[in-house]
Amino acid sequence: MSYTADYEPLRGRLERGRVVLLDGAIGTEILRRDVTWADHQLKKRPDVVRAIHADYIAAGADVISTNTFQLTRRSFLNHFKDLAHMRHIGTPDLETRWAELLRAGVKLAQEARAQTAGGRPVAIAGAMTTLEWCFRPDLAPPADQARAEYREVIEVFADAGCDLLLIETVNSVGEAVAAAEAARQVGIPFWIAFVCDERGRLFTGETLADAARALAPLEPDALLLNCAPPPDVTAGLRELLPHWRGAAGIYPHVGRYDPPEWLFTDEYPPERYAEVGRAWVDLGARVVGGCCGTTPEHIARLGGALATAR
Repeated sequence: MSYTADYEPLRGRLERGRVVLLDGAIGTEILRRDVTWADHQLKKRPDVVRAIHADYIAAGADVISTNTFQLTRRSFLNHFKDLAHMRHIGTPDLETRWAELLRAGVKLAQEARAQTAGGRPVAIAGAMTTLEWCFRPDLAPPADQARAEYREVIEVFADAGCDLLLIETVNSVGEAVAAAEAARQVGIPFWIAFVCDERGRLFTGETLADAARALAPLEPDALLLNCAPPPDVTAGLRELLPHWRGAAGIYPHVGRYDPPEWLFTDEYPPERYAEVGRAWVDLGARVVGGCCGTTPEHIARLGGALATAR
């Protein structure tokens, strides 16, 4: 496993027990800026995506994640009966568009870093999730198929120049293992973030102790909890920490899901979010950030509150 010049110092901080600050939401931040998230806006409004990355870097984020959530070959194919149907009625580029958009997402993050970081180490994490809908583990493909599909996506991220992978909103141990095995085969560092319920369990009913045992031989650099309300991921962190010796972390969502978009609420304004963030670090979190609904201001306040721990 090799580590880039931007990621190696951050990985060293984790090994020393220091805190690394992850960025906040991308898709919901696009919505806040009055732009629809349809097609991720990587081609139509690259200025908006690049500006969001830059704002998170300016807020103090050590790691920024690409705007590539659920961009896979499968995500396009799922709109059609099968491959033949997609070729028959779909636009000609659908079989390759996912890879083109992944590369575009990495490029925009790289441009924002070059323009904003000022020489400070800022790692770019290629963001990817489960192959099917992240809240439906019952839809997951078999392990061999999942591993092959993950490897296809991960190779594009690696070739595009990501510093690490952020495999997020994972809902089962089996899919986490398939993704981790693919990342190990490609040779790129990776973090895995699980979504959990209010008890701190995965949606399959598996425990985070199960996840920690299964993933330990595959050596992810961090195990995280994400994309659930702060109390839920806090419960997950409490369940994970006794069973995981590596870096652990947390980045919840704030607000409510209102399909197909997001409902913004005022339950966790930046000041309160920063207070809760200090409690996560006191529990043992070493990676902290934000998921849906969080903003650059949330990350700036969080980073300020955790300055002595970084």
